[in-house]
Amino acid sequence: MNARTTRRTAVRRICTVLAASTAAFSLTACGVFGGGDGDSVTKKGNDITVGLLLPEKENKRYEKFDYPIIKKQVASLTANQGRVSYANAEADAAKQSRQLDQMITDKVDVVLLDAVDAQAIAPKVKKAKDAGIPVIAYDRLAQGPIDAYISFDNELVGEVQARAILEALGDKVAGSKVVMMNGADTDPNAAQFKKGALSELQGKVNIVKSYDTKDWKPENAKANMVQAIQSVGVGDIAAVYSANDGMAGGVIDALKAAGASKMPPVTGQDADLDAVQRIVAGSQYMSVYKSYREEANTAAEMAVAKVQGRSIEFDALTRDKVDSPTQKRIPAMLVPVVALKKDTIKETVLQDGVYTVEDICTAPYRSACAAIGLK
Repeated sequence: MNARTTRRTAVRRICTVLAASTAAFSLTACGVFGGGDGDSVTKKGNDITVGLLLPEKENKRYEKFDYPIIKKQVASLTANQGRVSYANAEADAAKQSRQLDQMITDKVDVVLLDAVDAQAIAPKVKKAKDAGIPVIAYDRLAQGPIDAYISFDNELVGEVQARAILEALGDKVAGSKVVMMNGADTDPNAAQFKKGALSELQGKVNIVKSYDTKDWKPENAKANMVQAIQSVGVGDIAAVYSANDGMAGGVIDALKAAGASKMPPVTGQDADLDAVQRIVAGSQYMSVYKSYREEANTAAEMAVAKVQGRSIEFDALTRDKVDSPTQKRIPAMLVPVVALKKDTIKETVLQDGVYTVEDICTAPYRSACAAIGLK
């Protein structure tokens, strides 16, 4: 069973898993059962160190959401005795390899790893495993002997983006020329986003150009888009599939520079603030909202449960199974996603407290905000 097949059960299981997790945590906190793997007591107490390796800073989510949420949750779960040792690779796979080496040397208790290059990091994952340090793949499915995986339903992300394009094109879908701006080919998530998008787009639109964008960088997406415009013609591009919001910004800059009289629908992902503002203003059609809070909080729970040997709680959080190129049936949780468009801003980023109306509706966007009822 792979991520594609297991994701169909993910949404149904979320509530059950979280409920089971809460119950299990309460039981362990009260000493009703001991640690996992047959131990009579937990492997570690609250004085633990969780290593957190994040991949880059171009995407604002990692510094703004993931790290602070995980840090706070680890502290909460360990009576403020646990700590997070954090490092960001800044899109450098070799740097991340050195960072994981350092965490092994420092003897952290568990590592949450969001890999820059899922394949290249595999030997270091094995080194950590050999040193007795569990590695949980966070957000991106790293190769090697990882203990668990938590991410969003990545194929569903691509499907949601593609469906938005089809919706925007309406009765002009057939033969419409679409450019695909995919993520980095070193990121397994990018391949899953692309697969999900193609499952909806192929046979319905004409995909005239498709790019794998190095390091997910907006400037690289912009350069790719310039090439696409020169080849296809700015007026003939009906829509642009952009795998994330940062790249969507680069795509939109290229279209504006080419004199696009009307912006074609451009997709995104991550609900970056500037992307939400572009959606309000109409230059970006949609993004994909993913609850980083749920992903990060659950990752912290998984890490702490794994270190403390609380197998019942850990198993409750990882009832799905996914495959990587090097490992089968990895315990996993896949978190669902939703489309973010003008009419869903209130029920996503505002309702969850990611942003306030004041954050979004700054002076350049006030009139556009008012027009869609954001006041």
